[in-house]
Amino acid sequence: MFDDALRLRTTVFSAAVFAGALLVSMSPLPAQQAGPASSSTGLPTLATMLEGVTPAVVNIAVISRAPEQDNPLYSDPNFRRFFNLPEQQQARMSAGSGVIVDAAKGYVLTNHHVVNGGMQISVTLKDGRQLPAQLIGSDKETDIALVQIDNQNLTAIRIGDSEALSVGDYVVAIGNPFGLGQTVTSGIVSALGRSGLNIEGYEDFIQTDASINPGNSGGALVTLEGKLIGINTAILSPAGANVGIGFAVPSDMALSVMKQLVAHGEIRRGKLGVGIQDLTPDIAEALKLGDLRGALIASVEPGSPAAQAGLETGDVITAIDGHLIHSATSLRNHIGLTPAGNRVNLTVKRGDSQREIAVTVTADDRSYSDLTGSPLDGVRLREGSPEEAGQFGIAGVVIESVASGSRAARSGLQAGDVIVAANRLPTSSVADLRKALADKPAILALELIRDGSPLLLMAR
Repeated sequence: MFDDALRLRTTVFSAAVFAGALLVSMSPLPAQQAGPASSSTGLPTLATMLEGVTPAVVNIAVISRAPEQDNPLYSDPNFRRFFNLPEQQQARMSAGSGVIVDAAKGYVLTNHHVVNGGMQISVTLKDGRQLPAQLIGSDKETDIALVQIDNQNLTAIRIGDSEALSVGDYVVAIGNPFGLGQTVTSGIVSALGRSGLNIEGYEDFIQTDASINPGNSGGALVTLEGKLIGINTAILSPAGANVGIGFAVPSDMALSVMKQLVAHGEIRRGKLGVGIQDLTPDIAEALKLGDLRGALIASVEPGSPAAQAGLETGDVITAIDGHLIHSATSLRNHIGLTPAGNRVNLTVKRGDSQREIAVTVTADDRSYSDLTGSPLDGVRLREGSPEEAGQFGIAGVVIESVASGSRAARSGLQAGDVIVAANRLPTSSVADLRKALADKPAILALELIRDGSPLLLMAR
């Protein structure tokens, strides 16, 4: 009798615990996140939201040139001409995802690495239509690209505010993993402002545990309201597949890049002319700044916009145009994505006082132009200075660095080389060099200055 009563009390207690857990699990989400709708069965569902969002997420197929894997002699253009060997280009097919952000103009955001080097790009909509796409522009440093398709009967996604995100917010990733077709996964925002991963040049990632796999690149990361807050771009995994650590470029950064790509077809980055570093707790304590966060100015370049505006070594920049600056990386990202010529208002902490300083951003003299898929793939360029032009007797474009193992490195290009002509076209600026690359030549005849002496080099 006692055992039966105990079992009965235990059963009632367990049922009460289960009911309480169910009530907790079904409790409403915070006000800033619209909860899932209810289906006809009364169960929570995201189906209604997804019906409005998924038509804006597309599959992207890219045909690009693949490097020939053959005898190194075959890479020598003189060898090929001597033996009358045809120029062979193998085609490579790859797939990714994209997001329609402007239905009227047919603009589709995706990743740079999805479309880079593409000879042919096509977009497949959810309704099965397959449309040719034109590349408007691409930025390797943020891994964002913009393509355009025919604007007939398109659905654009609604844009959200990625700066309003909080860790723990629910998100949904939509894309084309492994080429399977449109797939939806869900999770939360695991972290914000991730940087230092060396995936891209400008990093301010949203980290999520929503499943992101190869092929999801360029797809949408959306809120439960169906608003775009990120472009899926990378995963961190030793096996190359999802382990719950995925990254997305914030929508605010992606749209900033898109505006410049629409206006110029490229990113024209700005600079202040300061050397910066993080304001660590130790430095803040030494400077008696308490728990202040921001970017510490370590040096000011003479004659730079920062010097002209009155910025000084030891100043701490805490905000730009009202946007809080938490680190040197966030300052670099903000200024790097500000078009040259724009004026910004800096909130600066100097000693015990705070002041507002207006600075006109100038053009960065380095170029981060997209050269992938070209014979110059792997180089970082900058405009030659007037002093260098006087030294060599001719203006040119300076190779700042060459990535190890890249096409440019295999062709023999070196850091410090000055390109003065490409395929017989003078290259006194990076813009001139881009013109020589406009027709995507397989071989580039470069006239260089190396160690003060002229050199002719064939890059392919």
